[in-house]
Amino acid sequence: MKKDFMRKYEDYKKKALENPEVREEYDNLEFEYDLIQAMIDARIRQNLTQKQLSELTGITQADISRIENGTRNPSLAMLKRIAKGLNMRLKLEYIEDTEGSLR
Repeated sequence: MKKDFMRKYEDYKKKALENPEVREEYDNLEFEYDLIQAMIDARIRQNLTQKQLSELTGITQADISRIENGTRNPSLAMLKRIAKGLNMRLKLEYIEDTEGSLR
């Protein structure tokens, strides 16, 4: 079921990104999407529910949910708490924009 959903999502995403306006907005939010997906992937790999991650971090399950669905913009301190709850380190880095698309 999950594989089928992900395939449908990827198909939808590919088609949606053909629209230049959608593509530009997606590119502007790519970091946020990548960060959210990394958090979800780490939580799922560890077989943790949002509630369990909430208990490990002291962050409410509602806020975990909001972060994962993109409606809550977490602070750096909150991201560190989530990383610690996942028994991980948070690593952010600046990388050169070789395409010049970020200016």
